[in-house]
Amino acid sequence: MSVLVDTDVLVCYLRGSLAASRALDEATDFSIYAVTYMELLQGLRNKGELVALRRSLDLRRTTILPLTAAITIRAVALMEALVLSHGLRMGDALIAATAIEHGLGLLSGNVKHYAPVDDLLVKRFVSEP
Repeated sequence: MSVLVDTDVLVCYLRGSLAASRALDEATDFSIYAVTYMELLQGLRNKGELVALRRSLDLRRTTILPLTAAITIRAVALMEALVLSHGLRMGDALIAATAIEHGLGLLSGNVKHYAPVDDLLVKRFVSEP
């Protein structure tokens, strides 16, 4: 299944989670959102970690999807519809909009964050204890 991978899954993967590695292996191909990539960059401590991140994403042939006007418009519509009723957050709206615009499922451990979003197929990631 082609999926957009949420930040939480990638953080687990980079910390050595076998469950996250298996989940990524099960995806026929996966993409990440540009903002997700920037969030990962924010958490790096040195250039060695940057090299390891790039190498890991390259080995998995990860596509980094950019922010587009269509994604922005859809994310704003999601926020307008769901921020007051469900507390949808900006980052989650952008990720959901990206998945929908690209016709991708979303692999995430934060399923409840995305539950109110129509037209979004969320595949639950469960990390090991």
